[in-house]
Amino acid sequence: MNAVPIILVFAAGLNSCIGNILLKWGRASLPASAGLADTFLTPGFLGGVVFYGINVLLFAKALDSLEVSVAYPILAGSGFAMLIIASHYFFGEPFHLHKWIGVALVLVGIIFLARGG
Repeated sequence: MNAVPIILVFAAGLNSCIGNILLKWGRASLPASAGLADTFLTPGFLGGVVFYGINVLLFAKALDSLEVSVAYPILAGSGFAMLIIASHYFFGEPFHLHKWIGVALVLVGIIFLARGG
């Protein structure tokens, strides 16, 4: 099996994670009273959109070689796992035992999908 499409999916997941972190950072940089429209001009929002765009391009290329029923769960699961870790590191969000177990189960599922796809 060619590893490149799987690597592209993981790279897409990383870009999704970065996009989410930037969106939260952009929104957190505004006062709580700021409206939704104020978000559109923050560097975090604009950067998040760029990383989401890269995510879509990488994922589309991976779909040339992978079944979407395999690729999408890998994308969603890897992005989820990376985001939990990144949100703890960047925003101090709690990372309790139940999250560790959830991440471990997601990673096991990704391994099964990647090997079976």
